[in-house]
Amino acid sequence: MNATLYPSFLLASPASAPARRAHAAWLAAVCLLCVPLHACAAQPAGAAQSAYTAAPPYTAHDDAVRALFASSLPDPAGQPQPLAQYRGKITVVNFWASWCAPCVKEMPALSGLQRRYADKGVRFVGIGVDSARNISQFLSKVTIGYPVYVAGFSGAHLARQFGNQAGGLPFTVVIDKAGHVRYLKLGEIDAARLSMELDAL
Repeated sequence: MNATLYPSFLLASPASAPARRAHAAWLAAVCLLCVPLHACAAQPAGAAQSAYTAAPPYTAHDDAVRALFASSLPDPAGQPQPLAQYRGKITVVNFWASWCAPCVKEMPALSGLQRRYADKGVRFVGIGVDSARNISQFLSKVTIGYPVYVAGFSGAHLARQFGNQAGGLPFTVVIDKAGHVRYLKLGEIDAARLSMELDAL
């Protein structure tokens, strides 16, 4: 499975039991959908290669980086956290959701990479395109080795600014110290490949 489309009703208000059952069935179907990688991320302006490979800095995404670091998102406890704290650091931003199977599957690998690269100043950040309740319940059962923030559907808007027009998850962005995007990946990461990209920075 490469990527999952996030459902439009995820943050909807409570509904009747039949409606909730219908939503649950629809969500199960949506989570089985896969989207081709080549169709789901916009090609950076002027780039000849795929948006899923390493390249010189993607200056076309500088505005997206500035918007990201200008954001303040709540942590799972509801405390606002300014993302400006990651400016000037190599930052791996992973857009995810608790209901997204490939997102959950890649979390141990991301946690392992955070431990491996922590001494080198690399920071991993999870941005949940999900509700605070879902994320809190998920984190009560699963330990993640990097900070996670709750973005709701504003996270989808941030992801689109980085070229993820189709809204697939998971979606990972590597930002260098200068604030330029160096790597984009829609779908589950390849830990060895991501490690190689980080070693090159």
